[in-house]
Amino acid sequence: MRVSGEFHCPAVDEVELGTVLAALADPLRRSVIVQLARGENGVERACASFALPVAKSTRTHHWRVLREAGLIRQRDAGNGTFVRLRREEIARRFPGLLEVIVSLDSAAPSL
Repeated sequence: MRVSGEFHCPAVDEVELGTVLAALADPLRRSVIVQLARGENGVERACASFALPVAKSTRTHHWRVLREAGLIRQRDAGNGTFVRLRREEIARRFPGLLEVIVSLDSAAPSL
């Protein structure tokens, strides 16, 4: 079911592991996914609530990559855009992937 204002993202059975891993290769995109995975299931966050120290056009690019990889759903609310993790769908398609990403992030030394 598509919510009004929601951007297109691939059906979960069309999501490819290589595309997901390529999206997660970028540390900023990976941090977004980790933050969403650590949050409550199904909760949306404003895209502007993420501390991404890059230009607006680059942030837009990161959201598009995550959306087209099938990791997030994004919707336009007129006064901002909101994002949520496709947690259950990704867990069905790639069991354990999100848990591994979060655990690796937790194990990484801080810079």
